[in-house]
Amino acid sequence: MENKKKFNIIRTQLYHSPCGDLILGSFGDKLCLCDWTIEKHRIAVDKRILQNLQACYEEKTSDTIEKAVRQLDEYFNRERTTFDIPLLFIGTEFQKNVWYKLMEIPYGKTISYGELAKLLGVPKAVRAVANANGANAISIFAPCHRVIGYITVGNPCRIIKLLPKDQK
Repeated sequence: MENKKKFNIIRTQLYHSPCGDLILGSFGDKLCLCDWTIEKHRIAVDKRILQNLQACYEEKTSDTIEKAVRQLDEYFNRERTTFDIPLLFIGTEFQKNVWYKLMEIPYGKTISYGELAKLLGVPKAVRAVANANGANAISIFAPCHRVIGYITVGNPCRIIKLLPKDQK
């Protein structure tokens, strides 16, 4: 008798935003992925998600992805400032704390990595906070683009394009 390992399925779909292509992924009824297709951390993000969920990707839409597409369209058309899709963060507890805190940054506002570290109660962990911010797999919904530093992490052109979307 063959012993085949069964994998869970993460459904994925490409989304063409005005700032570049995003890959959206849903696991069950939660969004677990909204990441830029051309990003230096893509391989690490995929590895982390696939291993932790014991899953594989299947290019196929879902109700969750369809809702994410509608909300992203509204966001990029300046018709939406908040999101209401359930999210599934995959990472360490520290990373998850950072990502949840990102969601508390109001639309139209930016903060520094140092300010975010203080809000998290770890004022000396600025680099760790910056690394966790950069490892965020659910961009836009967990707005890592609202955290800025002296040296921009990520694609500066994309961040500059996204921030005006957040201006009232």
